[in-house]
Amino acid sequence: MTNLSGTNLNNGTAVGPQGEGRDSPSTFPTYPAYKDSGVEWLGEVPEHWNISPLKFSASCNDTVLPDSTDDDYEIEYVEISDVNEISGITGSTSYKFSDAPSRARRMLQDGDVLISTVRTYLRAIAPVVTPPENLIASTGFAVVRPRKGILDGAFLGYLLRAEWWISEVIARSVGVSYPAINASDLIGLNVPVPAWQEQTQIARFLDHETARIDALIEEQQRLIELLKEKRQAVISHAVTKGLDPTVPMKDSGVEWLGEVPAHWDVLPVWMLFQMGRGRVISHDEIAENSGDYPVYSSQTERDGVMGSIDTYDFEGDYLTWTTDGANAGTVFRRSGKFNCTNVCGTLLPKRKDDDLRYFVDAVGICTAAFIRHDINPKLMNNVMASIKVPVPPLMEQTAIAAYVSAFKDKETVLIQEAFNGISLLQERRSALISAAVTGKIDVRGWQPPTSTQAPKLEVAEAN
Repeated sequence: MTNLSGTNLNNGTAVGPQGEGRDSPSTFPTYPAYKDSGVEWLGEVPEHWNISPLKFSASCNDTVLPDSTDDDYEIEYVEISDVNEISGITGSTSYKFSDAPSRARRMLQDGDVLISTVRTYLRAIAPVVTPPENLIASTGFAVVRPRKGILDGAFLGYLLRAEWWISEVIARSVGVSYPAINASDLIGLNVPVPAWQEQTQIARFLDHETARIDALIEEQQRLIELLKEKRQAVISHAVTKGLDPTVPMKDSGVEWLGEVPAHWDVLPVWMLFQMGRGRVISHDEIAENSGDYPVYSSQTERDGVMGSIDTYDFEGDYLTWTTDGANAGTVFRRSGKFNCTNVCGTLLPKRKDDDLRYFVDAVGICTAAFIRHDINPKLMNNVMASIKVPVPPLMEQTAIAAYVSAFKDKETVLIQEAFNGISLLQERRSALISAAVTGKIDVRGWQPPTSTQAPKLEVAEAN
């Protein structure tokens, strides 16, 4: 089980992440007196804080790259997909000015905050920290720049990532499929403005505390990767080496497969399965039908289901695989009546005594290994047919399938716990930012702990 400590907002009190060098979680007091901000979504703020439209303390879209820029001038272009509220600016694309998109115009400087004014539900908001001179953002962003002596850039970066601000920007956006907000409306929203010294102290506090939470999130992400790697290794060993470590082995004759149990066969896919292909199924065809038979494509969040239509191409107990693209070689088991697009192939068992639960993993492991060793990873039928797969007796197929299924179930629970831990930490991070920038907690007397050790994360090992 994952052991997590984080922000806990209750009756105006927040508890920070617990780590080395602390005898107990740090508790932050509230301010001695509050006032109604006059802004419904903001609520009460410290009595001495000012509330005013953002445009009084920050400007917007001040500088743009002129059309007269030299064609050979190289820029680093930031678009909406390069930005998110947690990680900030995650990347950029290099262009010569002459080749850059026409949207590449917003010039950036240290202390700016990027806020996407289109598709605002993506929450593409990020502070700009020590950017290179040639960092240019899309005109799909509003570039908010703090006015000197009024707003601190670091504080502004946290202020505009507070949940109440993001929710209000989304709520005021217009449009269904492509919601957007005008930059003038955005900077017309009211924000709290504490004294300069408080701003810098709040930013200093949040720099430290969010870094600690981010360290825990990174640890959870590493855990997920390790669990996935272990799952793949255990499944691979089970379907290629069996469950008995004492059994005699033989060379499989396949370089990437290595040795297999001496009494197993190693057969090409075409000897085990009747092969088929899907067909082109357009989104229009799906939209025009309302049938009950699923349409499978490449792997997606919905396990490849694009929709359903009232005809079907396949019926029975099949394996399907993705022929090319990022998910090439991904293997699924499909049962019943279904459709399959042209980026999928189908495998119908030729032998009645085989256990498909074993082969969904065995074929998947072998196609993955083939792709790793091939320079052109397209698994069309003629290529798939030649891939060799280890084939144990039926009794061992069934035993391996049961072992792998139980292992997957256990690993899935651990991975989901880690994902839940990340979600909880992100919620606590967001709550801490909102609490600090709206004065729900008073951090004026806060000082960083003397210890520089990272917080501990305890996880249970998967046996």
